Amino acid sequence: MTTHPAFLTDSSADTADGSRRRQLLRSAIALGAAGLLSTAGWAQGSYPERTIKLVVPFAPSGSTDMAARLIAEYAGQELGQTIVVENRAGAGGSLGMEQVAKSKADGYTLGMASMSTHGSNPAVFGSRLKYDPVKDFAPVTNVATVPSVFAVNPKVPARTMPEFIALAKAEPGKYAFASPGTGSLGHANIEHFASLAKLQLLHVPYKGAGLAMTDAVAGQVDAITDNLPSALPHIKAGRLRALAVLGDKRSPMLPDVPTYGELGFPQMGGGGWFGIVAPAGTPQPVIARLNAAIHKAMQHPEFIRKMDESGATLIPGTPAEFAQQIRVAIERYDRVSKVARIRAD
Repeated sequence: MTTHPAFLTDSSADTADGSRRRQLLRSAIALGAAGLLSTAGWAQGSYPERTIKLVVPFAPSGSTDMAARLIAEYAGQELGQTIVVENRAGAGGSLGMEQVAKSKADGYTLGMASMSTHGSNPAVFGSRLKYDPVKDFAPVTNVATVPSVFAVNPKVPARTMPEFIALAKAEPGKYAFASPGTGSLGHANIEHFASLAKLQLLHVPYKGAGLAMTDAVAGQVDAITDNLPSALPHIKAGRLRALAVLGDKRSPMLPDVPTYGELGFPQMGGGGWFGIVAPAGTPQPVIARLNAAIHKAMQHPEFIRKMDESGATLIPGTPAEFAQQIRVAIERYDRVSKVARIRAD
């Protein structure tokens, strides 16, 4: 079983064993509760009094949707209310996040924020985005980080990333990569890599990750980058060949595949993440109640098992820590969008 740090730290931080992990998770709950439940005048137990909606800004399936449904089940038990998951896909997650941003700030509408909705989308689309990733949301907690993987169709005569780089440099513009859409996280990540490696790759945007993956597996495009959970079945079946992992360290699911950092591209950074946000202005005691319930849910053995199987690492933390992670993501992809020249505003 993969171990999980209680808080997201730098890449050199050691993960704890199972016992230590549970202790740290309990500490995270206690810390968040102690810091936030001190608001005077809030009646414990007055929230929640009815069903809570959790908006997932992507189509069903995938690690973000799976995590949302685990949160709905186990945090709902902690809160004593039903949490209903609503998938609101479109525009790289922007449509769903716009819905959350415009919802009443009462704790009854939440959203699954991701590196796409609160990192690459703001950097690429800028003023065209119909929500502000910082001003329009109240962070609750980050949930997990998930590595992505760069993979090629087996027809590409490259078994390693150095071999792929050599092929692409020998024939500029020949090799095409699929993305879920122009300006998407997948697009930004490969354009960033191409700029660092000085490659000319052909971008083929699709309307969603599922269609992009279908054509990559079929050989209609040569390469793709996607979350590891989505790509792993195709890699294991030999329909795709993994060349690099975007993460702080190698994935235990693909122990023989190096990270971008190992390949000489540390600027690529780590993997993506997803967490829970509420509309800006949501009362702090409500945020605290949600933070504690979600952290408690993340201790459930079934929650841990399923996230382990997906290759995710749990990263519970305080709202302030999640807010900082969002700011770091925006700054990172702002630089990437400028270097890769993919700004749309």
